[in-house]
Amino acid sequence: MLKSLHSFRLLTTAQVQRLHFVDGPHLSRIRRAQYVLKRLQELGLVVRLDRLIGGVRAGSSGFVYGLSAVGQTVLEVGGPAGGPRRRVWDTRPYFQDHMLAVAELYVRLRELERHDHMELLTFDGEPASWRHFTGSGGELVMVKPDAYVRVGFQEFERRAFVEVDLSTESLPTIERKCLRFIAHWRSGVEQQRHGVYPMVVWLVPDERRRQNIQRVIRRFTMEEAQLFTVALAADGPAFLSAPPAAGMDEHTNDRAPP
Repeated sequence: MLKSLHSFRLLTTAQVQRLHFVDGPHLSRIRRAQYVLKRLQELGLVVRLDRLIGGVRAGSSGFVYGLSAVGQTVLEVGGPAGGPRRRVWDTRPYFQDHMLAVAELYVRLRELERHDHMELLTFDGEPASWRHFTGSGGELVMVKPDAYVRVGFQEFERRAFVEVDLSTESLPTIERKCLRFIAHWRSGVEQQRHGVYPMVVWLVPDERRRQNIQRVIRRFTMEEAQLFTVALAADGPAFLSAPPAAGMDEHTNDRAPP
């Protein structure tokens, strides 16, 4: 549980239960998660935020927890991006919502894996998902996807850089992010290391946002636009975990540099 909190910075009680307490009746699983989180809080290893996710009706399953500095010490880890140990939960609500949205994607993929839909080979959140490469002017550039995902289907494998969008960034910012992915793809660094370039998946909250980001992507060349897929966040886990169509090599979605 502490390692999960370190990986995703914040988790709700319900997310902790769905990850770590999966056997027995639902109410029993929730109570066990609540008990252990309360005990970890008493030991000073985790901190419970004041806010409640899902409203009053969510009850204690909507409480949000973060790893304390003491908890980081127990795990012998630093703060985010390898920085000093600090209060990772002490951020604005937008950033908290974004952390929880990325965590929810991971939780749902793990739930699908338990039902034998696929095998979740890798799920790297930030900063493990970040990539460095050399820009056109020789400068060091970084691309920062929210997650890097590898999903296996027998002999097939799907790889994706995932951007979890909450409709809080302007479309020019979205375009700049896409251009950064295109530059990374053209550098060939990822392909040299792994053989293929992952698809870039934007997960968005609603249809209007999906159409807006698709309009941004259509400004690129056809070859560049094929790097990107835009899907509703609610459909993201199913999309990422869906096996490729019969007779299709999944790596046709992974582009080599021109």
